[in-house]
Amino acid sequence: MKDAFPDSDPALVARRASSFGGSAAAYARERPDYPDAAVRWALEPVAGRGPLRVLDLAAGTGKLTQVLLRNGVGAADLVAVEPDTAMLDELRREVPGVRALRGGAEAIPLPDAAVDAVLVGQAMHWFDLDRALPEIHRVLAAGGVLAGLWNTDDDRVPWVAELKRVSRSTVSFRRWQPKDLPGTRWFPVFERAEFPHAQRRTAESMAATIGTHSHMLVLDDAERAEVTERIVAFLRATPETAEGEFDLPIVTLAARALRAD
Repeated sequence: MKDAFPDSDPALVARRASSFGGSAAAYARERPDYPDAAVRWALEPVAGRGPLRVLDLAAGTGKLTQVLLRNGVGAADLVAVEPDTAMLDELRREVPGVRALRGGAEAIPLPDAAVDAVLVGQAMHWFDLDRALPEIHRVLAAGGVLAGLWNTDDDRVPWVAELKRVSRSTVSFRRWQPKDLPGTRWFPVFERAEFPHAQRRTAESMAATIGTHSHMLVLDDAERAEVTERIVAFLRATPETAEGEFDLPIVTLAARALRAD
């Protein structure tokens, strides 16, 4: 999934990966959730198990955790693991009934065969897959499923494509899809699916959402303010977004694979 970051400068990618904690509250407030249909598809291979034990890995502030809960995963059977302490604190405030542990994909603080499904929202592209995939395989029970979900702005829509240019964003539906998830001895075959989604926004809240993206978080204050002003000005001048609230069209990309025995 290196094509998520065309610049591919390892130092910059590392800065972006660790940039979210300082904006944890804004992340919880401004980021979209995930469509129920995508989560149900992700869990479909193990849906007959009960109770279904699920790990939300790299759970952030609990966006995916909350969708799992509303789709029938019991709080007692759900565990969230997140490496950033500020994001983890926000998750605990958002979903206080769910067990939340500090840890990363490369060292998951769970025993062997602890869960039936591992779901990852908006984060698998940050993983060191050579280390993460065998670790995920370890914590999954036999026949378990790994699934990744990514919300991508639908830049097939002209005004969205222009917004991506104005905001300097490199990640969108047309420009990045999880194409290079490798088949490995741990997870031989990944299936893929797409789900329509949307987020209700205003010019200001749209700018706030973009402000939680890693490419914005690593800018200095002056440059970030300049880009934010350009975003708001563009949205206020664009017919589809100029009159108060509007829907940001999103495509949620999903990939899943069964654990190899």
